[in-house]
Amino acid sequence: MTRDTIEPWDSPLTAFERKKASSDLAINSTLAEHFGTSALSAEAWLAAIVESSDDAIVSKTVSGIITSWNKSAERLFGFTAAEAVGRHISIIIPDDRLHEEDTIIEHIRGGRRIEHFETIRQRKDGTLLDISLTISPVRDKDGVIVGASKIARDISERKRMAERQRLLLREMHHRIKNLFATVCALISVSERSSETQGSSFADDLRARVRALAAAQNFVLKESESGSGEHGSTSLFGLIEAILSAHQDNDSARIVLRGHDVHVDSSALTSLALLLHEFATNAIKYGSLSVSEGRVEIEVAEADKLVLTWAEVGGPPAHVPIGPGGFGSELERMTISSLRGSIRRDWHSDGLRILLEIPYRHSSD
Repeated sequence: MTRDTIEPWDSPLTAFERKKASSDLAINSTLAEHFGTSALSAEAWLAAIVESSDDAIVSKTVSGIITSWNKSAERLFGFTAAEAVGRHISIIIPDDRLHEEDTIIEHIRGGRRIEHFETIRQRKDGTLLDISLTISPVRDKDGVIVGASKIARDISERKRMAERQRLLLREMHHRIKNLFATVCALISVSERSSETQGSSFADDLRARVRALAAAQNFVLKESESGSGEHGSTSLFGLIEAILSAHQDNDSARIVLRGHDVHVDSSALTSLALLLHEFATNAIKYGSLSVSEGRVEIEVAEADKLVLTWAEVGGPPAHVPIGPGGFGSELERMTISSLRGSIRRDWHSDGLRILLEIPYRHSSD
């Protein structure tokens, strides 16, 4: 068994604490000049800034022994500096989180900084709190790592708000699923009572409703995982969610290229319907109606969002005759709601669709 021997450092501040305080010191340089601070008093000035910081700032040795503890650490964890300094950092770590300290020390010994590590710590009275940690290695004058400096921020309220939002989204998702189920039931009733083309109409409409449900499921998963941006969702993810129902075992039949963007939630439903219509037509009449056919989707950015849908290896595409059916009317309404434009080119090996949407309906 080996033991870490750490020489105590005389400076009241670690290098990391100096770095955090340097911006505040620069702002107050005029005051420093006014009071004629010397090198020694400048160190005291930095110490005062750290001491008055709203964030808990703590330093420790590589063995985990606390060496400094500011006022905010006292308020956050309930231990005074006199109670904390000289004791092991585990006094604020719950038993089921003690393994984290080994990982943290491993990173510190390797000279690696840990940023925005969200975890749980405990106060002196045993109550738990959610915190975000930033931890940096501390080196002595010879460059040897002798400890670590931590900045801890209480994120309990943010976590509570996130949980409330998650519960609200789940409730909304539940209500939407019930609505979709009701719509599908009504379609089935209409199908049974329809005398002409009822089955075809019902199947098509039911598929559209399921496309909307797939879009809502995807948004919920993004929200729960935290990967989505506020009020927007990944376009690539949405495309994959909608088209997954139209793929067979050969996933290479639908190819996605280009630059992913985050689409505003106001455009979500419209895009889901459009993608479903594109895929349905490709399966019925286009490249996905034959085994060797495929669809290539490319997303590009300019002053607007540009999506290209190219069907390759399918039967020749022909300009349709007549005004089109319900799907065509739905498409026109959807494009209008997006304030976008759509262009079709019919080629010998398949259809090309160019969809353009202004950025007021999308965000990076």
